[in-house]
Amino acid sequence: MTTNETAADTFPRQYARTLRYTVGMPRSFAVAPDGSRVVFLRSRGGGDRANLLWTLDPADGSEKVAADPVALLGGGEEDLSPAERARRERSREGAAGIVGYALDQAGELAAFPLSGRLFAADLVAGGVRELPAAGPVLDPRPSPDGRWVAYPTTAGVLRLTAADGSGDRSLVEPEQPGITWGQAEFIAQEEMHRDRGYWWSPAGDRLLVTRVDEAPVRRWWIADPANPGSVPTEVAYPAAGTPNADVTLWLVDLDGTRTEVVWDRTAYPYLARVHWSAGGPPLLLVQARSQREQLVLTVDPATGATETLAVERDEAWLELFHGVPAWTADGRLLRISDAPGHRALLAGDTVLTDDTLHLRTVLSVGATEVLVQASEGESAETVPGLTGVYAVPLGEGKPRLLREGGAVDAVRGGAVTVLSWSSLERAGRRTEVLVDGAPAGHIVTSYAERPVLTARPELRWAGERRIPAAVLLPTGYDRERDGLLPVLMDPYGGPHGQMVVQSHERFLSSQWFADQGFAVVVADGRGTPGRSPAWEKSVAGDLAKPPVEDQVAALHALAEEFPLDLDRVAIRGWSFGGYLAGMAVLHRPDVFHAAVAGAPVTDVALYDTHYQERYLGLPQEHPERYREHSLIEYAAKLERPLMLVHGLADDNVVVAHTLRLSSALLAAGRPHTVLPLSGVTHMTPQEQVAENLLLLQVAFLKDALGMPA
Repeated sequence: MTTNETAADTFPRQYARTLRYTVGMPRSFAVAPDGSRVVFLRSRGGGDRANLLWTLDPADGSEKVAADPVALLGGGEEDLSPAERARRERSREGAAGIVGYALDQAGELAAFPLSGRLFAADLVAGGVRELPAAGPVLDPRPSPDGRWVAYPTTAGVLRLTAADGSGDRSLVEPEQPGITWGQAEFIAQEEMHRDRGYWWSPAGDRLLVTRVDEAPVRRWWIADPANPGSVPTEVAYPAAGTPNADVTLWLVDLDGTRTEVVWDRTAYPYLARVHWSAGGPPLLLVQARSQREQLVLTVDPATGATETLAVERDEAWLELFHGVPAWTADGRLLRISDAPGHRALLAGDTVLTDDTLHLRTVLSVGATEVLVQASEGESAETVPGLTGVYAVPLGEGKPRLLREGGAVDAVRGGAVTVLSWSSLERAGRRTEVLVDGAPAGHIVTSYAERPVLTARPELRWAGERRIPAAVLLPTGYDRERDGLLPVLMDPYGGPHGQMVVQSHERFLSSQWFADQGFAVVVADGRGTPGRSPAWEKSVAGDLAKPPVEDQVAALHALAEEFPLDLDRVAIRGWSFGGYLAGMAVLHRPDVFHAAVAGAPVTDVALYDTHYQERYLGLPQEHPERYREHSLIEYAAKLERPLMLVHGLADDNVVVAHTLRLSSALLAAGRPHTVLPLSGVTHMTPQEQVAENLLLLQVAFLKDALGMPA
């Protein structure tokens, strides 16, 4: 029992304190190219959110602290800049201490920011030194040869210092306020999952650097109503149909000389991916604003001119993937492309995988094979939510399964592979070290707390569409004694949010709701990932009706097997799940008798460009879609209990969404409940808030369905 645990620990309290059981879990793995060391982050315990930097010796499994934030800060508290807080919000980072690091090519030098200061750790000889820096510092990265460390600052400057701390200087500076060098813009971080804005050349003598001008972006102001004396925060937010930031890319020499990288930015304004390795010239992936067309470009490092290497088009949209485009060791372009019923891995013109695998992510590119994360193809008859890490040969041979389960991940360096996975049978995430493809007998230690309850999901393919679903019943439930149960639908139900996976932790909150007297149903309908391109893209132009229909279909199909009381059905969700809950209770009150909508997008025209336009197009071209997808348009239809929950400091789904819906409901004379969360963003990392939020939802739902308190 840790110092933060008590004998009376409850699930809501533990769940909130441990950030959903992620605190104390090893994460952010990297392996030196020669396999000599594994690098990772982990806190000291399941109740301590401050991560340390660690190394592991693959030869004997010994673990050492490489950098301790408590020691480096002299025991003082972290002081995060607003820019760093925003970066963490974009990545949904709730931990503290060292939350990210970057290595040189040899994996010998690690650079990281801490409390806005710049630190470098020698992973071979040991020791950490603070480098003089004109901070606050964001996202420092060593050059491949380890001689230099580049770092952006909150002032928008990209600076350079020698790894020994000498010669700190400005490399490129903003010409005026609102311009930043070397940082990813909001839309790249939030939607493209590109969280960086500069890339070193393989030789370490130049960099590719983004220049972001936010002047075209409309401004919003996020206030703190609970503290009227505080000044509202200005946010450059590109809502659907409005201008994005102007993003350009530059080759920057170490003396500050700049050469612009040129492509048709009018036709392809989104810079989605950048790759620069020894395998070939720099690669760019640029997208049209519609996201239905994109180019893979090569860059001439001498002139900045680009040449088109591949053109991709799709009538719905083109998905972005981690790890590609990239070069193979023999100079072929590696990419993921949609095919009937699955996504395939391609090296040049060679298709490396068939319809038995649905590619998700490229994890590592080696000399002879590529590590990927993949689901089985759509025709697979295995249980839902199963994913695996596969080694795909670049030459002859078939993909080789290394590990399957839920939330699988892997990194590789030389002969050493680090595999992480979860399962339904065991709490926690397990991380194993392989050497030459065989287990080395080393399991990376996890300090994550053991949950105070056990999840018991029963996974099914529900209905004719074979909707991935899970059902959780109260612990100790007896059908003859307890009869039919009120139902709580507990989905996310939208793009990029797969809930039905082989992970015990994923179902813990659902099990807790079940133990309050519900039969909980989790269903991944059309639009969710992991199934097939057609499944995901069936929501193109209609992001509301198919997800609601599939929740209804899963409910009715599962009621044929499980004790579901269809006269008492509620639905809850957060973010897209909150939007789905609102749509369900407004459009299908015959099925859903109560809803909790957390941080819902109620007016889709207020959400960002890259996300909303991907599914609905431009509002100027499809105004009817935006009206039909607005919860506000249907406020007068509400006839069931509805609780709206929203963080007042949310800069992703701003609180205006809930306030506008509440105003429309009031104008229509429709009673409802609003729960404002002061100081809370789109995440809810505050322990007391997260704990009490679960308790208040249960109380509301029980009352709405006529259940005993």
